[in-house]
Amino acid sequence: MAKSTLSRHGRIRVAAVALSGGLIFAAAKNKAGAKEFVKFLHQLEKEVPPDQEVHLVMDNYSTHKSEVVQRWLKPKKRRRFHFHFTPTSSSWLNQVERFFALITDRMIRRGTFLCVGELERAIYQWLSDWNNEPQPFVWKATADVILDKVRRCKELAGTPH
Repeated sequence: MAKSTLSRHGRIRVAAVALSGGLIFAAAKNKAGAKEFVKFLHQLEKEVPPDQEVHLVMDNYSTHKSEVVQRWLKPKKRRRFHFHFTPTSSSWLNQVERFFALITDRMIRRGTFLCVGELERAIYQWLSDWNNEPQPFVWKATADVILDKVRRCKELAGTPH
């Protein structure tokens, strides 16, 4: 799963969670453009073993669907990358949102940071510690409950997909 969001410090946070093992891949970017997202995809391509499929569950942000990103996906070697888009107002489906809440509760709110660079270093250290003993996020709701919520979100948003 992948997510990009703007932090209150003006940096773009981008993260992906390996659902099976709980590893976190993350980057802080100054801009929220397609080129920055492609750089993050390059990072994932290097860090995820080439024999593994990569499924990215993302919001409908236009950057994720841009021509630059679509060109990046074209080579055969990248056919292992699959994009899935959550319906509008369904960010709770994206487990990276859960990760952002976790790191906020366990590290950011508990710390004092004198500058953005210090905050970024602390986040990367926390991520490194997390990845030494990763824990997958586990859904507590049943598949039926989750799918019912997706259906209701789609009905409210008026989108068929």
